[in-house]
Amino acid sequence: MSKRKNIEIAEIINYLESVVPLSFQEDYDNCGLLTGDPEWQFRKALLCLDVTSEVISEAIFKKCNLIISHHPPIFHGLKKLTVNQPETEAIVGALKNDVALYAIHTNLDNTFHGLNAHILSKLGISEYIVLSPKNGMMVKLATFCPVAYADKVRDALFKAGAGYIGNYDCCSFSAPGNGSFRASEKANPFVGEKNKLHLEKEVRIEVVFPKYLERKIIMYLRTAHPYEEVAYDLYPLNNISYSYGSGLIGLLPKPLEENYFLEFLKSTLNLQVIRHSAKRSKEITRVGICTGSGSFLIPEAIKSFADVFLTADLKYHDFFTVKNKLLLADIGHYESETCVKEWLHAVLVEKFPNFAFLISEVNTNPVYYL
Repeated sequence: MSKRKNIEIAEIINYLESVVPLSFQEDYDNCGLLTGDPEWQFRKALLCLDVTSEVISEAIFKKCNLIISHHPPIFHGLKKLTVNQPETEAIVGALKNDVALYAIHTNLDNTFHGLNAHILSKLGISEYIVLSPKNGMMVKLATFCPVAYADKVRDALFKAGAGYIGNYDCCSFSAPGNGSFRASEKANPFVGEKNKLHLEKEVRIEVVFPKYLERKIIMYLRTAHPYEEVAYDLYPLNNISYSYGSGLIGLLPKPLEENYFLEFLKSTLNLQVIRHSAKRSKEITRVGICTGSGSFLIPEAIKSFADVFLTADLKYHDFFTVKNKLLLADIGHYESETCVKEWLHAVLVEKFPNFAFLISEVNTNPVYYL
């Protein structure tokens, strides 16, 4: 917990990316620092869903030199940065006034405790799993060290973030064996002699870790390992990781009748309207959700036996696809993601209690209802 009076913007960014790594973002996305200098002294941050010219004006008025948004203001290719272009007006305003822009988008969407979990918690749901888990997110490390140093190396790997499998930590596998090596004249061997073949009783240690931690894992390994040259193997894994992925599905504390659930949903999330498929005259227990545009997860919600799937930006024909297999509810793109301001505020204030993180007061919803 920071209590310093001065920090750089980089420290805010590094903390966010330790909680929500950039590697979680989809290939098409553009998360991270988009304008500004990470070495600027941090003054205040404005938290928002969208970056518009009105949000830039709000940041300037409130003396914020960092804006953290969910939607990246630079998303598609830009050919001009002029003030008379609506899509670049906000970016130009940020550049002219030394306001850094940072986006935390699909990497947050793919985080287990992100926006989907935040909305489920509002509905009283505390137990949930990922609706569409990711694969290829994990790596296995195998390393070899003298028997006497096995505990030290293992502990260092755990401290760096390796060895987590579901609800278990400090997970590893060890096996004894004999290592052989011959140190050259230029070497400085920890054991053995130069120019002589040496046999050492060693332990093979295996751990798994999320691949975004690779550099940290290797650094901790090298620091704890006694050898001058550390031998290790990295194996990419195709295992499905249930800690990362798109959407969530969870259980309500008790079943609710459809009409009551929709009214409860509308009042809890302060929705003006809910577009939904035909009611099925069945109670709602299993709730699936994907904030933002989540129609691609409708098949997964059906396969997971969701009673209702909450998302946004549904097209006319999407409502045909459910075929009475679940209740499909479009709660609005802005409405499903505006809670990003609350999420960011809670996470950042807990870590940096002595610094100002302001929730934007600008309503950036481009959709109006009669």
